[in-house]
Amino acid sequence: MKPFVLILLVLVTIPLVSESSKKKKGKSKPVPIENKLIDYGEFKRIVNRSEKERETHRLTEDQFLKLMEEEGVVLLDARSESRFHLLHIQGAKNLPFTEFTKESLAEIIPEKKSKILIYCNNNFEGNQEAFAAKSPAASLNLSTYNSLKAYGYESIYELGPLLDVKKTVLPLVTDSPAP
Repeated sequence: MKPFVLILLVLVTIPLVSESSKKKKGKSKPVPIENKLIDYGEFKRIVNRSEKERETHRLTEDQFLKLMEEEGVVLLDARSESRFHLLHIQGAKNLPFTEFTKESLAEIIPEKKSKILIYCNNNFEGNQEAFAAKSPAASLNLSTYNSLKAYGYESIYELGPLLDVKKTVLPLVTDSPAP
């Protein structure tokens, strides 16, 4: 009788242990797919390191306007070229975010220590065609700020508030796209 109970216990226990083992294997971390040109860990480090600084570099409308007048400041608009031509802050240089490379940024901002002012769709309301609002967590300012940091730029300032295009003191201008 004892051997029969022992065999029965083993037969019942093996599937339970096996099932438990399968569940543990299913919870293991996926094997990362290597790509030396994508570094999510570094992206997270940049975001975390920049969090406090970014908040101190968000400017009011008046602060932004005053900083625009300083010598050597680069006003960068990372929106699409078509939206830029519809309406932008006078003096802004347009480099769409999707076109950011080391070389394209260096053409517009040759000095890594230059003061850079940024703004995006989510800073203006009252003209949906020119300033189509993004989801708050997908605001172009967030991506632009962190990407500039990733490329080694040190002094980035961001327009903070949401402004009405009809009431802002910032000089908004329009132009037609180049042929």
